[in-house]
Amino acid sequence: MNTFEINKMTTTERLETMEAIWDSLVRDETEIDMPDWHRDVLDERRLRIERGEAKCFSLNK
Repeated sequence: MNTFEINKMTTTERLETMEAIWDSLVRDETEIDMPDWHRDVLDERRLRIERGEAKCFSLNK
């Protein structure tokens, strides 16, 4: 499937296709390594939380 074919699909068809792709990725047992930069960001955020320096907010209203 190429972008031309995708663009011919309806919005509903594209959303259903994306959902099918996500579902297949969830069931895939292949581990995808986290990039070092991503791990660094998460480590820094964890440290800020542990030190009480992080500002957290809820998305619930």
